[in-house]
Amino acid sequence: MTVNVGTIDRIARALLGLVLLYLAFLSGLPLFEGGLMKILAAAVGIVMLVVAATRVCPVYSIFGFKTCRA
Repeated sequence: MTVNVGTIDRIARALLGLVLLYLAFLSGLPLFEGGLMKILAAAVGIVMLVVAATRVCPVYSIFGFKTCRA
């Protein structure tokens, strides 16, 4: 697969993924104590971290977007 995620996009996704995982498992907020929000936040957080690590976003590939220079 072709790299299509740039550095700034990658950093933003990694930070968002970490924040979502923190909210899902460590925050103790009432909103994330229920099953649905906790699972949703954890799933999106994991996806964000995977995209940041691999630098390949399937949604960008579908629409032909690219935030990297090369």
